[in-house]
Amino acid sequence: MRHSIQHPVTLLSLGTASLLLSGCDSLDRAAGVAAGFASHQLCSASFVSQVDPEAFYREAIAPTVSPLGFLLSHKIDRERGEVTTSFAGLAQSRATYRGPLGCLVLHGPPPPAEHIDASPPAPGLLPPIAGSELVEPSDPALKAALDRAFAETDSAPHRSTKAVVVVHDGRVIAERYAPGYGLDTPIIGWSATKSVTSALIGILIRQGKLSLHGPAPITEWSDPKDPRHTITVDNLLRMTSGLDIGQSVTASATDAFDPSAQMVFNERDMAAFAARALLRARPGTAWNYTNGNTLLLSRLIRDQTGGSAASVLDFAHRELFDKLGMRGVILEFDATSTPIGSSHMLAPARAWARFGQLYLDDGVVGGSRILPAGWVDYSATLTPGSETYGYGAGFWTDRGSSDGARIRAGFGLPPDAFMARGAFGQYVVIVPSARLVVVRMGMAFTPRDDMETVGRLVADVIAAGRG
Repeated sequence: MRHSIQHPVTLLSLGTASLLLSGCDSLDRAAGVAAGFASHQLCSASFVSQVDPEAFYREAIAPTVSPLGFLLSHKIDRERGEVTTSFAGLAQSRATYRGPLGCLVLHGPPPPAEHIDASPPAPGLLPPIAGSELVEPSDPALKAALDRAFAETDSAPHRSTKAVVVVHDGRVIAERYAPGYGLDTPIIGWSATKSVTSALIGILIRQGKLSLHGPAPITEWSDPKDPRHTITVDNLLRMTSGLDIGQSVTASATDAFDPSAQMVFNERDMAAFAARALLRARPGTAWNYTNGNTLLLSRLIRDQTGGSAASVLDFAHRELFDKLGMRGVILEFDATSTPIGSSHMLAPARAWARFGQLYLDDGVVGGSRILPAGWVDYSATLTPGSETYGYGAGFWTDRGSSDGARIRAGFGLPPDAFMARGAFGQYVVIVPSARLVVVRMGMAFTPRDDMETVGRLVADVIAAGRG
């Protein structure tokens, strides 16, 4: 496999540095993306994950902006719950912590405050996957597998594994956390969040509130004469909308200039930015993985659940998180109350594992169907045009491959495996044939977001079960 999910902003070359410093039409936008990325992620780390912000900066932000890190400064105001950043004096960014809504980069005045229901979550339908204590593996082979997963490289780039949870047949059989992280630490999923967005869309389809194959109800495309009017929810899920809004699959030295990064870190209304994009291909004819598709789905979730962040959270908890017993989940929003469903859900590793268990059990929890019948297979079915990468509908997959040349080859993953996957090495691997869910979270800058290590972990776990 020769690809990796694009890091949300990457300024990695001296050529980019000279471009920034010499001036260009997109200079302000690129500087704004860098500053917005740093302020948002430091805010989430400080106030949502509650990890050491300076350690987070060294591990997650400094490698991203290298060699331009000397141009980026930051300040954390714990009393106000804010993080401010400045990039080369060209752009400043301020992110603010909003409690159950996570962090928001402010572009203009802050949005009106919303009342978020603080009542206790409903009892879960998913049986407990573990007790309240850390599950140490009893099998020496599993312990060795965790040792290898947490082994660090001698020099940069590092893998910085933060959490591993292994669930077999609905029970945690092994888990480990890095210093500063624990059972309750919410960890950002990056593009693994897209898989959660896909699940929420599936629930709305089951409820009859959305159609998979009819025109997506995007206001900007409501005119039947608009060529974008034919874009379907299926197109958005499968990344075949044809919209020209950048791409989010391959790392590049100019990512900060890509519209996809501009949208997430330098726009007040992310879905509106995506909705303005024109077509570069007829809908359904070309695959292009981009955050904009998922942000449009996120706006559909907002609109179909009541139009506010509070209504989105009520829906997500009532219909998904609470039923799975997912505790400590923080879904972040833009200034228009649209969830940043492309990248910004934070949850403890066990909560990510519970989400994977839903897909291992074909969308059924405690005898109740959460996802539409057939939705799991639909999600893991290869999208035509994505053969080089292996993408389904919100999940990465190797199903439908004749040669196993994508996510499976060389990584030890069985042919029926599929995964939620995010930048910097976030993985929720689902292996139905082994009744296995493996979660790995971290800040990997190794090639292919450390997929070799994750593949080896899955293979080791399966081998231990057979021993």
